[in-house]
Amino acid sequence: MRDAFHEQLEGINDRIVEMANLVEVAVEEATTALLEADARRAEQVITADIEIDRLQTLVEEQTFEQLALQQPVATDLRVLVGALRMTADLERMGDLAEHVAKITRLRYPEHAIPDDVKATIAEMGKVAKRMVHEIASCVAARDVEAAERLVGADDEMDGLRRSLFQEMLDPGWSHGVEAAVDIALLGRYYERIADHAVSMARRVIYLVTGEMPDHITSTPA
Repeated sequence: MRDAFHEQLEGINDRIVEMANLVEVAVEEATTALLEADARRAEQVITADIEIDRLQTLVEEQTFEQLALQQPVATDLRVLVGALRMTADLERMGDLAEHVAKITRLRYPEHAIPDDVKATIAEMGKVAKRMVHEIASCVAARDVEAAERLVGADDEMDGLRRSLFQEMLDPGWSHGVEAAVDIALLGRYYERIADHAVSMARRVIYLVTGEMPDHITSTPA
């Protein structure tokens, strides 16, 4: 019975990793669509979000079933509760990638972002993708050291967002209010993806060690 239970736990963990891999693809594809004003690619990101949502529902159902049937304690309980919270993070990250894609679709056939800020946005997309990739590895291996490194990794994203705002607030900004609003939203979306990755990293640490890292928060919005 316990062997079967732990197989179920491993299955849940595998699906979380699968979700993370899908989110990584969504972030990369949404960024490419944005930079290239590629409406077809953006539409694919929007459609693909359904599979991320489906996996979240599946993990939730399996987790609640195991909570009801097994009444787990200690590490097993942390695994199940952590699964619910991490899938919530991943679902939100998928939604944020979808929001990036929707800005592309909204402004098509024009580019949503001026050439002046393309390099910064491209770097934000790269950092977000890397963080999602790293959190997938952390979850798969339950790697505490890698998770601890990831907890501090959003400083780079914060710096990029500040740089984005500096460009928009420069007296030489000539792209109007609409472009500024789009860019402010995009900066927020990428920043929140990074925040969710950090939230997941903290939960990996708690899952393995039983110790709550400093400043752990509820799931970011």
